[in-house]
Amino acid sequence: MFRLLSALRAPAGCRYRSGSRWTVVLGLSGALVSGTGAGARAEVVRVEVVTRESVLGGRSFGPWGAYEKLTGRIYFSFDPGNPANARIVDLALAPLDAEGRVRAWADFMVIQPVNPARRRGVAWLEVSNRGGKASLRYFNRALRGASDPTVAEDFGDGLLLREGLTLIWVGWQMDLPDDPRLLRLHGPLLRAADGRPLEGWVRADWVVEAPTPELALGHRDHRPYRPIRPGSEEHVLTVRDAREGARAVVAREQWHFATAEDGPDAGQITHVVLEGGFQPGRIYELVYRGRDPRPVGLGLAVVRDVVSYAKHDLDAVFPATHGIAFGVSQTGRFLRHFLHQGFNVDERGRRAFDGVLIHTAGAGRGSFNHRFAQPSRDAHRYSAFFYPTDLYPFASLPQPDPLTGREEGLLDALPQPLRPRVMTTNTGYEYWGRTASLVHTTVDGAADAPAAPGERLYHLAGGQHYVGPFPPDSGSALAEGRGFAGNPLEFLVTLRALAVRLVAWVADGVPPPPSGVPAIARGTLVPPAALAFPAIPGVEVPTEPHVAYRADYGPRFLAEGIADVQPPRLGEAFPALVPQVDAFGNELGGVRGVELRAPLATYTPWRVRRGLAGGNGELHDFEGAFYPLPTTAAAAAAAGDPRPPLERLYGDRTGYRTRVEAAAAGLATEGFLLDEDVAYVVERALALWDWIHAREGG
Repeated sequence: MFRLLSALRAPAGCRYRSGSRWTVVLGLSGALVSGTGAGARAEVVRVEVVTRESVLGGRSFGPWGAYEKLTGRIYFSFDPGNPANARIVDLALAPLDAEGRVRAWADFMVIQPVNPARRRGVAWLEVSNRGGKASLRYFNRALRGASDPTVAEDFGDGLLLREGLTLIWVGWQMDLPDDPRLLRLHGPLLRAADGRPLEGWVRADWVVEAPTPELALGHRDHRPYRPIRPGSEEHVLTVRDAREGARAVVAREQWHFATAEDGPDAGQITHVVLEGGFQPGRIYELVYRGRDPRPVGLGLAVVRDVVSYAKHDLDAVFPATHGIAFGVSQTGRFLRHFLHQGFNVDERGRRAFDGVLIHTAGAGRGSFNHRFAQPSRDAHRYSAFFYPTDLYPFASLPQPDPLTGREEGLLDALPQPLRPRVMTTNTGYEYWGRTASLVHTTVDGAADAPAAPGERLYHLAGGQHYVGPFPPDSGSALAEGRGFAGNPLEFLVTLRALAVRLVAWVADGVPPPPSGVPAIARGTLVPPAALAFPAIPGVEVPTEPHVAYRADYGPRFLAEGIADVQPPRLGEAFPALVPQVDAFGNELGGVRGVELRAPLATYTPWRVRRGLAGGNGELHDFEGAFYPLPTTAAAAAAAGDPRPPLERLYGDRTGYRTRVEAAAAGLATEGFLLDEDVAYVVERALALWDWIHAREGG
């Protein structure tokens, strides 16, 4: 339950729901403790293994044998004076131990071959998206994304284990929701130089889709920064009707902070309440004075130091000779931030990761290293607006920005020998929803830009941010275009192949396929207005993709990581280009899977908001749609559909199977499909053929 602060009046008739709950582990018993190597002053102080158990009863995974799963805590020590830590914002304001170092600890899980002599020596560290674990679902085709993988369905077909990898997850985020299944970093509170609590500006915003009396200060139930002087006029709530619409200030007496009445947050401010409730279709934004930040940038150093520990500590519990980082969406942006700020160099000047796989990050970075940062805030076309996510520089090599005079590249902070091999994958959604074109074009959008040495860029053509369900559920049918919300294009088979290629590139020096992205010079990357999308009846094509602004967060933001201007002042936007499409409406350029090489449908990585309380005409976050082709010429004529029917394209199911098998074989030859996955993609394509014909009664 919530209660309004005692000095403030509660709106009549309001009821408050329970606050979030969280648990702190107070101690460990029976822990297996590993220290650092003899004579070494390591940044990982010790590793405490709380549980150690066999994976799937000791099942063998090829030449690597049986695997084990370890969980526990990793303890860290950071030197504020070391150049490798100079970019951690406010580290000098953290409390120091007797050695003048900053301490922190994190939860971890490791899955590795039991027999040290049979380990491949390649660590695969997944930067956990909001504390979870995605690798087994993304690469092993596991049926669920388990927080504690235990049973066979959690491990899928075992691809990463069959590759002999040591899988590592470690907590890097300090503000996660209260859920013991999530991996968390525990770091110190910061204090001002004079010892007083540290204060600053915090911003929260909400797109309200349904009437509600209160809104949570934290994003996605994350722990919020606590407001100070809760009755003060310095806290400002505004409301507007559009992304860039004019803000109207809500009178201070009409809204109040609310505290949790029970649970561990009892007495703490967690929500804001508006008399009469928050109205659907409107965008609310609160800028308030908060206190007690933590050094969010420690998360970047934690990820760095865990892989350095694995590679260099002689007594490492999970040793490795090579390290690869994987991040998806939020943590793909984390890895771009990690590289931009030079964190691939540890405290002793050594390269941390040898390879990096950045998935669905677009051109973004994020709120991973500034004062009062909120790592979960991501900035989309129609949610979480204008957070410091889409920031110049975007491409790896330096490019001039003619409007600001800056000339920078994403990798500038890393000398060439300390740069990892970088593989970046984006779906079509990231071109529309995360300005992915800026990764491989000039800043003005006028020309293609080269990739850096040791870099591969791939466009997973036609995909939405994640693979949508197939077959679609009954509630996903769209009134327009005889289509379905949610795009089921299966790009994870390509991602599996690229992961195996990246491991071979890092461990064995075998290069992966050349980059594959849409290009201005080839006419496959165009302004949205030039999109040649077919006139499918009822399908609305978006006109405004997400854009990155030259945003001004105040004079101290770039140099010191302190945002004095909230919300930011928005300057001119950078151009956003999108992949051109073929006669079916499917994206050109990049890696085109069997769904586009032998099409049965139009796969859009975008979907326009319609019929909602607000934001109509904007993009849906993350999600696209698919529109099956008509089965016969008669069906096409009846629908007024300009796309060719399936009977004209393939004749019958046998003819279609021949086309799909040829497409799958081509992808395998090019290196974008594993041989073991050829049968899977063929059968999945035939299942779609059967579903479309059953639905049409053909």
